[in-house]
Amino acid sequence: MAGVLTRWDPMPDLSELRTRLDRMFDEFVPEGRDRRWTPAIDVERHNGDLIVRANLPGIPVEEVKVTVEDDTLTIAGEHTEEHEERDRQMVRRERRHGAFARSMALPPGVDAKRITATATDGVLEVRVPMPAGSSKGRTIEIVPQQATGEKQVEKQVEKHPEKHSQKDGK
Repeated sequence: MAGVLTRWDPMPDLSELRTRLDRMFDEFVPEGRDRRWTPAIDVERHNGDLIVRANLPGIPVEEVKVTVEDDTLTIAGEHTEEHEERDRQMVRRERRHGAFARSMALPPGVDAKRITATATDGVLEVRVPMPAGSSKGRTIEIVPQQATGEKQVEKQVEKHPEKHSQKDGK
């Protein structure tokens, strides 16, 4: 349609610009500055076990520690990476270092001695056998209530007491 004017809304463009700038600055955090990273985890129940998967790409198994203490499962680690490139007259070195930890509460009665962990292609899988008699859970019905309903009735009684007293047989 020729000759149709549309109004420009800058907000989506500004939002995209902010996202790009955030990504750019995340890549160039100065050395020594705290750069926090936590691995993504998935949790599911399967055949009576609780299975926790953590994505740990590029982190060797030797740098990862899985612990259970006071019914809390913790996956933690520390990773250091160094890279050096040499050219004719230039040397470029990059170093990255960081620690991470993820914790989650376990149901009471879990036997820590039966928990196992395996790693395949950068994915850590922790298998937690659930204690006997642990509930699969249930869906709880949500009953909607009108929070303002009682206040409205009280206001009506205050405004028109004769109408409400007749209904009560008085």
